[in-house]
Amino acid sequence: MRDKELLKALSKLLSQSGILLSADIDTEALKGVNIDALSAKIIELNQGASTVTIVDADMLRSALSKLEAESASKVPAPVEVKRSSDFKPIAAAVEAEYQIKNRPSDRAEGSVSDFVAYFRSRLSRIKEILSSHRSYVITQSIDNIKNFMSGREVVVAGILTNRITTKNGNIMVVMEDETGEAKIMFMNNTSADGKKLFNSASRLINDEVVAVKGKISGPFIIAKEIVWPDVPIRERKAMEDDIAIAFMSDIHIGSKLFMKKNFTKMLSWLNGGVDTKSRELAGKIKYIIMGGDVVDGIGVYPDHDRDLAVLDIYSQYQMLAEYIEAIPDYIHVFVLPGNHDAVQRAEPQPPFPEELLDIKLSNVHMVSNPSTLMLHKLNVLTYHGTSLDSIISSIPGLSYSKPEEAMLELLKRRHLSPVYGGNIIVPTQTDNLVIDEVPDIMHMGHIHKNGLLEYHGVQVVNSGTWQDRTDFQVRQGHIPTPCNLPVFEAKRYSFTTIDFTGVV
Repeated sequence: MRDKELLKALSKLLSQSGILLSADIDTEALKGVNIDALSAKIIELNQGASTVTIVDADMLRSALSKLEAESASKVPAPVEVKRSSDFKPIAAAVEAEYQIKNRPSDRAEGSVSDFVAYFRSRLSRIKEILSSHRSYVITQSIDNIKNFMSGREVVVAGILTNRITTKNGNIMVVMEDETGEAKIMFMNNTSADGKKLFNSASRLINDEVVAVKGKISGPFIIAKEIVWPDVPIRERKAMEDDIAIAFMSDIHIGSKLFMKKNFTKMLSWLNGGVDTKSRELAGKIKYIIMGGDVVDGIGVYPDHDRDLAVLDIYSQYQMLAEYIEAIPDYIHVFVLPGNHDAVQRAEPQPPFPEELLDIKLSNVHMVSNPSTLMLHKLNVLTYHGTSLDSIISSIPGLSYSKPEEAMLELLKRRHLSPVYGGNIIVPTQTDNLVIDEVPDIMHMGHIHKNGLLEYHGVQVVNSGTWQDRTDFQVRQGHIPTPCNLPVFEAKRYSFTTIDFTGVV
């Protein structure tokens, strides 16, 4: 806000409680101040006043001073991490092997031509994936089939731009490619195959790229089969080194609900300072991936400051840095942003800049959201998962209680954010949210709910949260699973979840 706008906003908030601002208020004092918090403090200081209160420069300085002192007192002191001198971690003797593939976040003007290029990129890249399906050959472009006789069988591929249910109860979708559009009909018939196809059609979403096999019937294609890009069935990789990868996300440092005691206990566990049966597993951890929303941020939603223990964004990241620095130096840590973090909201999100999160340690790496990490030959696709909201609301049967199922739908569509408008994207010349390479592990967060499954050899994991249940989640009936740390053991090729909820 500009100076006059800050003054106007403060005056409006105070006037609702019968408090006026003096004409001698210096607007310089309001720069960088949370106006909502300041007005609340002034109102608090003047409760019970019998006359109309006029806030002068001295009263403003007093309120600002008290607000600053309270904010400083709310910054939790880092809890000391316990370390064990007799801890001999296996991973300390293993040399790190990693590669980082950030997703570029090129600048775009958001013009019509930018969006056209973006969706053409999505179409061509996913059509290439569809073309790798040996059982299906995309016969013609949509423009070429317009002159085909009724009854001719075709396989077409394109972007779905609309889906409706007709008055007869059938599903019609509009598909576009570079040459034109086609209307595809899914008949609601009673045969077993017909019901199966119709149910599949109900899971089609706008802006995804699929292929459809069917027959020409006048102006329509009567569908017989839907072909999603999907992933091929693959064998598990044989891993030599007995190392492990720990996954976490949605730490929300700075929130009043950040479970710092549990988080600190987890850090002590990494240092061998917790005597548990899983101590040997702690010693295998060579890599940690922090999947976004690492701090709670500032102003993410209305009245956000009421839920914050730390009102300064830089203090939140400083606390995060102190926690990360407590991780043993043989463990490599990869940190990506999420929708609560102080980087651009549109995806792909760039890595944290040094002025925000400056950790000068060779084992700590800032990466983009999303990004691909090659860890000891394992291809790990990590993405915060903001698009899970739109995919859950678009496909029948999905819910926040099983985030892994929503993640699977993204994997089958080979795109991290297929629904345009459900998540803010950067319309670059190349759609950098396409899943070109099939990962060995697909990791997300955002939902605050742990989830695991394996699909065609791909390990799908949602790493939950380190924040207690919020009022919003209570109203929605959503039950998070805080302080559950999923750990992937490479040699065993399986996950173990360590529960830190009952350790404090």
